[in-house]
Amino acid sequence: MNHSVSICPSGDSAILIQTEQTLDPANIAFIGAAASSIREARIIGITDLIPASCSLMVCYDPTVVSYRELKKQLESALTENTDSTAHVQRRFVIPAVYGGVYGPDLARIAEEKGLSCEEVISIHTSAYYPVYMIGFLPGFPYLGGLDERLHAKRLEEPRLKIPAGSIGIAGSQTGIYPMESPGGWNLIARTPVRIFDPSKKEPVLLRASDLVRFMPVSEKEFEMMEQAVRDGKDVCIEEKGDASWESGL
Repeated sequence: MNHSVSICPSGDSAILIQTEQTLDPANIAFIGAAASSIREARIIGITDLIPASCSLMVCYDPTVVSYRELKKQLESALTENTDSTAHVQRRFVIPAVYGGVYGPDLARIAEEKGLSCEEVISIHTSAYYPVYMIGFLPGFPYLGGLDERLHAKRLEEPRLKIPAGSIGIAGSQTGIYPMESPGGWNLIARTPVRIFDPSKKEPVLLRASDLVRFMPVSEKEFEMMEQAVRDGKDVCIEEKGDASWESGL
């Protein structure tokens, strides 16, 4: 391990692996690599892995494995297998229709920033965003690396109902609402992709350390893709090949 890492108990059935508490791409890449290494180690007794931006919670069954034994195995897995520089992030291209009823705050954000709607769309779709963590709602990705020109405060009065697939920005992050819910992010677009689908074996599409890029589509294309999703087809593209954190920052 090249990172400064602490491993300590979290309650009576979890262990918390923590790195430096900063939103540094290297730290986030390390957490992603750590989760991969632990999965590959297939340690008996682990029940869940919960990655966040600067930490990884390892849940376990204490009737199967003790804290001391699990900690020893985790240290071994991290020492032998974790190399965040060699860890290849998965890359996803997510289609999105911008503005209008799909992104009701786009025009306002553009006006506040002294940009045209087309410029906002161009900026938002020009980079890969690292998934800092999944939280708030099942499958909700906190995506970092948002261009400073698009940084925006949350709404003073949150909406009570936001459609599933809505893409918003808040502060220095962008994100995707996986289901209908209340929320205070500025909505600029919507995707037909179901980033949370409880009917699938792996219901959550994205994981911490993945890279996400948005692809603008027309309303007609969005409607066609939406129907395709209802028919059980996948309209999200997973890109193959190497990717580094620098490509999205």
